[in-house]
Amino acid sequence: MMFHLWFLIWELIIGLSQGEQFYDSEICTNNLDLPGTRYSCHSIHDQCETFLVYRANQKFRSLGNISTLFNIDPEELLKSYNNVTSIFRVLESGREVLISVKCLCYREYYEANFSYPFPLDDGMTLANISCDVFEGLVKSITLIKANPLAANDASNYQVGSLLHVPLKCACPDQISLSKGVKYLITYPFLENDDTNKVSTKFKVPVTDIWEANHIDSSTTVYPTTTILVPLKTEPSLNFQIPYDSDPPTPGFLPTQPVENTSNKHKLLVKVYVSVSVLGAILVLMTLLGYLLYVKALKKCKEEENVHSFARRSSFSTPRNSQVSGATPKSSTTNSCLSPDLLDSLKYSLCSYSIEELKKGTNNFSEENKIGDDVYKGLVENDEIMIKETRFDDTRQVIDLHSRINHVKIVKLEGVCYCDDDSPWSYLIFEFPPNGCLRDCLSSPAVYLRWNRRTQIAFDIATGLHYLHYCMVPPCTHLSVNSKTIFLTRSWRAKLAVFDTLGTASKDHESVGAGAGGWDHFIHGSAVSEKEDIFAFGVVLLQLISGRENEEWTSMRESITFLGVEGVGCFDQLRNFVDQSLKEDYPLAEALCLAVLAKACVEDEALHRPSMDDILKVLARMV
Repeated sequence: MMFHLWFLIWELIIGLSQGEQFYDSEICTNNLDLPGTRYSCHSIHDQCETFLVYRANQKFRSLGNISTLFNIDPEELLKSYNNVTSIFRVLESGREVLISVKCLCYREYYEANFSYPFPLDDGMTLANISCDVFEGLVKSITLIKANPLAANDASNYQVGSLLHVPLKCACPDQISLSKGVKYLITYPFLENDDTNKVSTKFKVPVTDIWEANHIDSSTTVYPTTTILVPLKTEPSLNFQIPYDSDPPTPGFLPTQPVENTSNKHKLLVKVYVSVSVLGAILVLMTLLGYLLYVKALKKCKEEENVHSFARRSSFSTPRNSQVSGATPKSSTTNSCLSPDLLDSLKYSLCSYSIEELKKGTNNFSEENKIGDDVYKGLVENDEIMIKETRFDDTRQVIDLHSRINHVKIVKLEGVCYCDDDSPWSYLIFEFPPNGCLRDCLSSPAVYLRWNRRTQIAFDIATGLHYLHYCMVPPCTHLSVNSKTIFLTRSWRAKLAVFDTLGTASKDHESVGAGAGGWDHFIHGSAVSEKEDIFAFGVVLLQLISGRENEEWTSMRESITFLGVEGVGCFDQLRNFVDQSLKEDYPLAEALCLAVLAKACVEDEALHRPSMDDILKVLARMV
C-alpha cells in the first residue's frame, strides 16, 4: 500500500514539473475551469516559438484581416507553410492559416498575449469574442478572468478599449524534447472533425496526438475545444482534407459533453483519495519531494550548461580595439557570457562575428552612424542596425526583448560579443528600410502625406500601449523621440528599444523639464508612464509641424493659440502645420491632433491623458 502511494506521489511530482497537458472536453462557452482549459507550465522551459491554427471566416477572410486581428506583419503569413502568395487573396471560408506566436509562461499557465478592441456591437459578449472571433483558441472563462471589469460591467469598457486576450499555447516539456518534439500546435476542432483527420492533416501519428493530450481512441471531442499537435519539424498542412461532405465519425458527436472517464480523471481521483488518507503528513512529504526534485533538476541543468558553453566558445568573437570612424573603447575588465543566458536564447538570436559587422559598416564609419553608438550595416544582403552597448547591460536588454512580442517594436535579431578584455558588445536589430522618423521629417526628398502621419502616430501609440498595459510586469520606454522611431517599407512605424539604463538624452534636455531620463527602460509606474506621454506629445507636434526638437521652445509657443478662443485659431493652426503638406490635410483632424499633443505636454503630469485614452482618439483617424 505504502509503495503504491509513493508511486502516485512520484507521478504527481513528475507531472507537475513537466507541465502535463490534458484535453478539456467542455465547449468554449462553458464556464467550468478544468485541466486543459489552459495549458500548465510547470516546466524548466518557460517560453518558446510555436503556432496556432486559425480559420478564415466571414469577418476575417484575407491574410491582411487576419494579420490585423493577431497584430502581426502580413508578410509573416506568406511563409511556405501557409501556401498563400498574396496578402490580398480572399480565402475560402474555413481555410486554415498557421499563426506563428511566442508562447510565454505566466504564473502557472502558458499564454500567447494579444489584445482586441472592445467592439461596436452592443450585443457582442466576451463569449462571442472567445468562441467566434478567436474560434475557441481562448475559452470564455479565461477571457472573463483576464478582463474582470468588462465581464462584470461592460460599461466600464468604451468602444475601442483593448481587451487582454491570452490565447492557449504550450511548449514541449523535457520528455517531449527528448523524443524530438519541437512544436506543440494549438488546434481548435470544428464540425465533423476528429483526431484521425488532424493526424492526416499534419502527417503525424494519431497515437502521438493522443499521448500529448492524455486521451485515447474512445475519447469524444467537441467543436470549439482545442488539442495540442506534437511536431518534430516546422508544420506543413495538408489542405485537402474534406469536412462538409463527411458524416461525423464515431469519435466526434457535436452534442453536450458527457462524463469523461479517461486516464486523467482516474489519476486525479487516485491522487485525491491518497491525499485524503494521508492528510497533512502526505502533503508535507509531497512538497519536500517536489523541492528536492526541482533542486536536482537545477543542478543538472547548470552542469549541462557549463559543458554546453565550453563547446560553444566560438559564440564570442574577438574585436580589434581600433575601429575606423569610432572612438576606441578598451578595458581590462574580464567578461564572461552566462551559460544560462545562452541556453534560454539560442532558439531565437543569431550570433554575429565582429568581422561581419566591421565589413557591413565600413569599419563603423561616420557615414553609417545613425544615432548615439548606433550604426546601420549590411550583412549577407540584410540591412541591420547595430547598437554598441556595455557588456553588463547586454543581458538586461536581451532579457527584456525576450518578453516583448509586438509588431510595433523593432525586433532584436542577434548579438556579437567582443574579446574577454573588452566591456563592450553589440546588439543587432532589424532595420526598417525607410530609416528613422527624424531623418524622414528633415529630408526634403521625403514627403509624408497626412494619412501616413496619423498612421505613424497610431502605430507609436499602439507600441507604447503594449508596453504600458500588456507586458507582465508593465514597462515604460522613457526614450521616445523621433530618433527611436523607425519606418518600414510601407511607412508603418516601429519603436526601438536599445537600452535599459542610461542618462538623459540631448533630445530630452532640449525639450525641457517634465519627462526626465528618456534613455531608461524600467518597470512602469504612474509617473514614468506620464513621461512617455510627454515624449509622445513632442513626437505628435513634430509630425504635425515637421519641426525638430531643436525648435522646441518656439514650437511650444506656437501652440498657445489652442487655449485661446478667437477667430484666428484656424489661421494660426494652418501656419503651424508642416508647409510641405500645403492644404492636403483635413483641418478638423489637424486641430484634433494638435489639441491631443497639447494635452500630452502639459506641465502637470496628472493632467496628461493615458495611452489608453490616446489610442481611442487616434483609432478614429486611421
